[in-house]
Amino acid sequence: MVLAEPFAQLRTMMISGGVPESYLNIVFKAMAICCITHISAQLCRDSGEGAMGAAAELWGRASLAAISLPVLGEFVSLMDRLM
Repeated sequence: MVLAEPFAQLRTMMISGGVPESYLNIVFKAMAICCITHISAQLCRDSGEGAMGAAAELWGRASLAAISLPVLGEFVSLMDRLM
């Protein structure tokens, strides 16, 4: 696989930085959602379906918001502990 080495390096850097494994999985899922959303929206626009492309981007953003809720919860907890 072409991306195996860069992903392995990214995983090594994040683990050595103390980032939990669950957050690393969220980052990889977010990258995949971004790529799939971009490609599908561009395909829709290229075929003359601009509204469908906008809808694809909206669903992509909603998916990112949904999978990032654990990270947001941890951030709010951190802010609460700091105050």
